[in-house]
Amino acid sequence: MLRILLFFILSVFSVKAQTSGCTDVLSKNYNPNAVQNDGSCTYESLKLRPEYSIKLNDSIKETSGLIAFDGLLWTHNDDHDKTIYGLDSLGKIKKKIILDQVVNHDWEEISQDSSYLYIGDFGNNYNGNRTDLNILKIEKKSFLEGNPIIEKILFQYADQTDISAQKPNSTDFDCEAFVVSKDSIYLFTKQWKSSKTSIYVLPNQPGNYIAQFKSTLDTKGLVTGATYFEEKKIVVLCGYSKTGKTFLYLLYDFKNNDFLSGNKRKIDLKLPFHQIEGIATKDGLHYFITNESLVRKPILNNPQQIHYLDLGSVLNPYFTQQK
Repeated sequence: MLRILLFFILSVFSVKAQTSGCTDVLSKNYNPNAVQNDGSCTYESLKLRPEYSIKLNDSIKETSGLIAFDGLLWTHNDDHDKTIYGLDSLGKIKKKIILDQVVNHDWEEISQDSSYLYIGDFGNNYNGNRTDLNILKIEKKSFLEGNPIIEKILFQYADQTDISAQKPNSTDFDCEAFVVSKDSIYLFTKQWKSSKTSIYVLPNQPGNYIAQFKSTLDTKGLVTGATYFEEKKIVVLCGYSKTGKTFLYLLYDFKNNDFLSGNKRKIDLKLPFHQIEGIATKDGLHYFITNESLVRKPILNNPQQIHYLDLGSVLNPYFTQQK
């Protein structure tokens, strides 16, 4: 009887081992026999060019975050300006809402869930020693009515034990990207030293919290924006390398909110020396990104722009699998 039981247990584990593997048909190591994705997919390099790029109004030269909400794309500047700008898909300003009762120290990202907007006042690249890192939580209904109800979520990083001043652009505790899911906020840091991103989690309720470290992804670049299409479990990060190479980093087909447990694919963009800052999607397949003005004449002349990208060629097979 013991021998039969042992054989049964070994058989179960063997079947499970055989059914785990890379399930993405576009990968280099696709396993047609795999039923469960184990996050092992690897990919050929891919470069994409935006379908179009359009200059934005000079009032949003520092466009720093982006979301798709209520039929518009919403963005903001990262210093002093307390206006949230609603844009159409061609970047024309259609609406402005001012958050009078708060201060813009360094707004670096905007995110959302079904009922609230969230603005990350957590830019920390100057000395890396801010003690007032916070996220504004804004009720959507009151926002659209022009009388926004705003609460504040304060936090610090669990493993930042040294808060002495650092040289500018040298800390690994800067952040310009986050997403919100259920009762939690997930931060994706902008690590100046390592060119990686670490994921931290904290509650999405007003209060003062310690953001807990989850995991690290070697993006080989500085992450500056994030968007989450939760219906299909797709997170897309955007950013640029220290040498000015722009990229997207796709995380999809993961388990629960363990974003690194599924497919991880980096896509290079044909936008050299653009300071990409914000990213948003309406359907998980088509994406808008914005870049901050970067003008260093006579070498660089990249004004603030909005760009439109179609990722259907990359994600359509995955979408088909999910139906």
